[in-house]
Amino acid sequence: MHLSHDEEDYNLSLSKFESMLKTNKVLFFDSEEFEEIILHYLDMGKASLAKKALKLALEQHPKSTGLKLVQVEMLVYDDKLEIAEKLLNELYAIEPQNEEIFIQKANIYSKRDDHEKAVELLKEALKLTDDYADVYNLIGMEYLFMDSLELAKDNFIKCLEEDIEDQAALYNVVYCFEFLDQNKEAVAFLEKYIDKNPYSEIAWHQSGRLYYGLEDYENALRCFDYASMIDDEFMGAFMEKAKSLERLKRYEEAIESYNRTIELDDPTSYALLRIGKCYEKLGNKPQALKFFHKTVHEDPLLDKGWIAITDFYVRQKNYQKALFYVNKAIGIDNENRLYWKRYATINRALDFLEEAEIGYRKAVEYGDYELDTWLFWVDILQYLGEFDGAIHTLLQATEYFPEEFQLEYRLAGLYFMQDDVTKGTFHLSNGLRLSFENHILIESLFSTVWEMPEVQETISKHEK
Repeated sequence: MHLSHDEEDYNLSLSKFESMLKTNKVLFFDSEEFEEIILHYLDMGKASLAKKALKLALEQHPKSTGLKLVQVEMLVYDDKLEIAEKLLNELYAIEPQNEEIFIQKANIYSKRDDHEKAVELLKEALKLTDDYADVYNLIGMEYLFMDSLELAKDNFIKCLEEDIEDQAALYNVVYCFEFLDQNKEAVAFLEKYIDKNPYSEIAWHQSGRLYYGLEDYENALRCFDYASMIDDEFMGAFMEKAKSLERLKRYEEAIESYNRTIELDDPTSYALLRIGKCYEKLGNKPQALKFFHKTVHEDPLLDKGWIAITDFYVRQKNYQKALFYVNKAIGIDNENRLYWKRYATINRALDFLEEAEIGYRKAVEYGDYELDTWLFWVDILQYLGEFDGAIHTLLQATEYFPEEFQLEYRLAGLYFMQDDVTKGTFHLSNGLRLSFENHILIESLFSTVWEMPEVQETISKHEK
């Protein structure tokens, strides 16, 4: 690759400067060379080298405004805001039309969280600058800090109008649209942007993301396709393309696209997991299981990988193996209600009822308030003879489902079993009121209660 003349000069300046540091010989650089050297070291995070360069630069060019502005930038970087501000005021007295002075003053006010004043100063810089894109971008960032997303969006759009290749502004525009819940407007904006800049893989990728969020997977796929054609090493585009293909049930193509991400970089556990899911959808169980195992080998702490193997064995009704793998997932995330529910379901299938009861209890404890979870839990408590616990659980469940016949019939049966006829009759009446046709639940769950005269009498009253 051939370097441009400017790049060659830049590299020569850096080499010359670093050679000077090694030999302790003082060489001459013009002020612009020094600026580039200092900013290079700042960008590289080598603050001590940047300070050495600045010291030498100011010794050789003590009156250079450009170098003094770089000095301000470094003072701001070190949070020496008062010294930086004093130096800026001195520079302003000399060059009141220098837009960089206003930009650096705005930076100081931004650091002090006075973003309104920063915007005011940047608007002054806008009157003086030739680089409108940079200033519009800075104004947009200040509005972001103030959570003024509409104004931020407007300024990032102005930035792109000045510099269509500014990728940071493009990302920020899309962020603003999404934050404002204007996804359709974002798609329309990107369509116009792509008309002007059709080879922007970022714009195509962002359009795909937005279409995907809108569940328009065909258009999402089209956009990711273009992004991956423009840049055939754009891993994110291939990953999103694979996800879209999965949504469209084009599993073989999705596998190809996930495999492309693995070719471009080290295998990710996410890609391996999704390939396994695709093979499972295609009915290729051996390949599915192979990739699920590859997933947990790649990342043993990925609980979703262990759960994928768990679910695979549950579908095969191999509950012993499923139990082994669900325990692995719970070992990683023991506050996940969905994992505890799986644990309970598997143990129930294996007739390990005490363990199943623990699973349902933990599932509810961690936020699973689904009706079936309560019902399974209660039925197991009843089977284990823990009637008080079952009643307590049912009363908890009625807070979430106050008008649910399945809870009322169970409460009725349990109270009758404890010889509390008053409460039993009350809840039986509630159940009959809510769903008379389902009163046979009493017979199927509580056969001895069903035969009680009080129960038959209450049912007869509601039948009339």
